[in-house]
Amino acid sequence: MRDSRRGFTFIEILIVVLILGMVAAFAAPKIDVTKFKVESAMQTMGMTLLALERQSIAQQHDIIVMFDQTQNALRVHEDNNNSGTMDAGERVRRIPLGDDIVFGRGAAAAMASIGAGPVSFTKTIGGYQALVFHRDGSASEAAGFYLTSRRGMKYSGYPQDSRAIVLDRATGRASWFRYSNLGAWVRAF
Repeated sequence: MRDSRRGFTFIEILIVVLILGMVAAFAAPKIDVTKFKVESAMQTMGMTLLALERQSIAQQHDIIVMFDQTQNALRVHEDNNNSGTMDAGERVRRIPLGDDIVFGRGAAAAMASIGAGPVSFTKTIGGYQALVFHRDGSASEAAGFYLTSRRGMKYSGYPQDSRAIVLDRATGRASWFRYSNLGAWVRAF
């Protein structure tokens, strides 16, 4: 009598693994990891601003967001007494943009609403351009900033790496934009 159990031989399994390896070797170079990093940075910064705006309402004090362009990070100051200065006991934290992400728009065209500079907020605190979320959730001004990859800043062939976040003054709401392959800014969400 023959055994009715059937299985795969070692050779058959080895052939399947080799074929999968070859397919992966051809596909892997075509995956643009930088595109995902830029998208993730935009979403992280947009959600961070939303959370900070809500925190200012919930805690009933100003939240100051400073744009540290040299360190590619946000500096967040919880201004408990609404004095506009960093006093003892007030929390200050740093939120990095992410690997290979910088403030700037690279080769992408400037948006009319926020201009050409990497950060368009006019208020400065401690030498940084800054945004203040007030206790009512409003922002200190209507402005925004650009994010892009390091390669987008270095090479003109990557304008689609650029993202923008624009804030509404009255509501503090952040709108997210990405630069499309068609050469225009489109709303991301």
